[in-house]
Amino acid sequence: MKLKNRIFYIIATIIWMAVIFYLSSIPDLKSSFSTPIDTILRKMAHMTEYGILYLLLYRSFDGFKQKTTISIMIAIMYAISDEWHQGFVEGRMSAYTDVIIDSIGILIFFVIQKNTLRKK
Repeated sequence: MKLKNRIFYIIATIIWMAVIFYLSSIPDLKSSFSTPIDTILRKMAHMTEYGILYLLLYRSFDGFKQKTTISIMIAIMYAISDEWHQGFVEGRMSAYTDVIIDSIGILIFFVIQKNTLRKK
């Protein structure tokens, strides 16, 4: 990958991490849907946002031997730090189950990405 492309993905990753941090800073992040639907939508959003983070990290580490492992580990560590951060936000709570849900999203995007690359 060209240096220009790598820099683009690194900047996009940092911006995406900032978006996640910002969303975690919002005290009451709920929709107007009923509680079960709101919960499902928020958990799907968790999986998607961390899946996207994994993909951005993966592209940022293009050329590295262990880019998949590095990307998965950084994304999971960020999920852990995000939950820790939420524990300090009034109206939010920290939950290890959210880290598990984030990790499931990372793994889903990993499987999709691996299957997509195999077809090329």
